[in-house]
Amino acid sequence: MMKTIHNIFSRQKEIIKKEIPKIKIIADYREKNCLVASELVSLGFEIEFRELKVADYLVKDTAIERKTILDFISSMKNKRLTKQLEEIQQYKNKLLIIEGIYEQELYNDSVEWKGMHPNSIRGFLLSILLKYKVPIIFTKNYKDTARFISVLAKKQSGECSLNAKKKSFNKKEQLQFIIEGFPGIGPTTAKKLLTKFKTIKNIVNASEKELEEILGKKAETTKGIIDEEY
Repeated sequence: MMKTIHNIFSRQKEIIKKEIPKIKIIADYREKNCLVASELVSLGFEIEFRELKVADYLVKDTAIERKTILDFISSMKNKRLTKQLEEIQQYKNKLLIIEGIYEQELYNDSVEWKGMHPNSIRGFLLSILLKYKVPIIFTKNYKDTARFISVLAKKQSGECSLNAKKKSFNKKEQLQFIIEGFPGIGPTTAKKLLTKFKTIKNIVNASEKELEEILGKKAETTKGIIDEEY
């Protein structure tokens, strides 16, 4: 009668394999319904959702801001991305992921897309790299984004601080931020308007002719937005 021989080494390997802890990735709670997070779970990572003041993902010692194409354009127009780029400077290692280049054009030279001229988008991309020193990764889709994060998580060592804070504006910066929300008005023009008119109320109540002294042809557009009904 033949005896059954048990492979104890195979059993030991199983135990060792089970005891290896999963790599943890911290994600902002707003990413909970995002396909990137679920893809990372399927790749074997542990996702811990928290309210992050800065960035969407913390991978070891790297902070990642993730934008879809539409979100990138929208947050570029309303200046939200500028604020986020300033806030992410609190981290030594940071990345901006722009997701979906296989699904949506970032810009098109033949037409203005979402009200943005292609060169405005090019200029902003250059500003991200040269002024804010934040590397950009363009990914095909959410699966590609998850795989980039996966590779990063396996390579990186150390941990990110969770003490990063939202940037708080002083009163002058708050006024300027509001004025920069108008199309075609950048920091320099916003400062000129506030220097001349002193308050937002005075800018809003100014005539188109008065605004033309600083805004030129853009005064008509700005005045039109001020007078537009919701």
